[in-house]
Amino acid sequence: MNDSDKLLKSLGKKETFALAFGAMIGWGWVVTSGLWITEAGALGAIIAFLLGGLLVVFVGLTYAELSSALPFVGGEHVYTYKAMGRVTSFIATWAIILGYVSVIAFEAVALPTVFEYLVPNYSQGYLYTIAGWDVTLTWAGVGIIGSVLVAWINYRGIKLSSIINFILTILILIAGIMLITGSTFSGNMSNMNPLFETGMTGIMTVLMMTSFMFVGFDVIPQAAEEINLPNKKIGQLLILSVVVAVIWYIAIIFGVSRMLTPSEINASNLVTADAVAKAFGNSEMMGNFLVLGGIGGILTSWIGFYVGGSRAIYALAKAGMLPKSLGQLHPKYNTPHKAILLIAVLSTAAPLLGRPALVWLVNAGGLGLVVAWLMVTISFIILRKKAPEMQRPFRLPGGTTIGWIATIMAIGVTILYLPGMPSALIWPYEWLIIGTWIILGFVLYNYSMRKYGKKNTDDYMKKEVNKSA
Repeated sequence: MNDSDKLLKSLGKKETFALAFGAMIGWGWVVTSGLWITEAGALGAIIAFLLGGLLVVFVGLTYAELSSALPFVGGEHVYTYKAMGRVTSFIATWAIILGYVSVIAFEAVALPTVFEYLVPNYSQGYLYTIAGWDVTLTWAGVGIIGSVLVAWINYRGIKLSSIINFILTILILIAGIMLITGSTFSGNMSNMNPLFETGMTGIMTVLMMTSFMFVGFDVIPQAAEEINLPNKKIGQLLILSVVVAVIWYIAIIFGVSRMLTPSEINASNLVTADAVAKAFGNSEMMGNFLVLGGIGGILTSWIGFYVGGSRAIYALAKAGMLPKSLGQLHPKYNTPHKAILLIAVLSTAAPLLGRPALVWLVNAGGLGLVVAWLMVTISFIILRKKAPEMQRPFRLPGGTTIGWIATIMAIGVTILYLPGMPSALIWPYEWLIIGTWIILGFVLYNYSMRKYGKKNTDDYMKKEVNKSA
């Protein structure tokens, strides 16, 4: 096998950390931090993110052990196959691909939304109305152009992607530190009142949002074969990225709530930008710089999930669970270029759905992510029993205890998406996304099984999962 037939190990410590941290931070801290505070109160929002962070830490710990033991492209694809077999492996991987594609499409809609802060009233050229929102030519155009640019960056190779990702992560950190330090010197603790809004109801409402905010640590296992580090270090970096993200979100909530009064938060479209502007003497320039950091967050998340989604598709295709052409690497850039182009086709049209698509994509994609997390935590428990001899460079103490805690928490979050729950997915938009994805997966999987054969797939996967033996 020559170098053009395999992924290249080009990610070091800082690139791997930036990949996961940048994917987790995204744009939510810029756009929705005000919503968290108004829903739960300043302290209530902080408690919600502590609880949500605890869930992700437990799930992330199971990922950390498995990614160090089975550091192969596809992550969930490999863990779930070794634990539960081919069908379960496809379901888990197809579910997380839905989550990744939803985030990528979401960012294509988020970019023109945030862009409005920098260029007010740029949205011109009415096209049509969807769910009460007017889609315009310039608004959709910004999202489409951004989508094409990010697809091109990922097409050209993970080295270019990681360099851009690292630079943008530095920009995000500078913008966030400006907010935190500005609020420390200029803020007032009295602005944080009321500390709680609507009690536990408010906390639970914000808790539901945290899963989508923290998703991104799981792109490390997807790109494991491209990480040039000891296997134990992969698990350590995964957990470090989660812990830093938890601290980041809590610090942002604390900074905004100290800087802006409740009435100012309610009147603001982008509270983090307005908080920074107020902290530095109502400086419009500082507010705009914060927004640039937010756009950097959009791009780091966008790039990170392109890496995760394309590698998951690549892994399924190499195993013969999807058309094998999607598992081809570019002869020059060593990227799964056809998988990247497929994601680009699925996501570039998202801005044409307008701003309402933000909510649909968050909720539908969130279910896919949580289902995949649940199947990984179950795989962790099974593999501790089924393969006790497997080398685990990053080994968790306490046997299967952490796995059971993560599984129970993941089940609890999954139930919140189902009919009958206050936070259930909305018909028709969100359930249509889920239903369409299930049908597409069923058709592609069965087509691939007939064309390539179940035995060939099983032989390939058994060889892959036994590499670490």
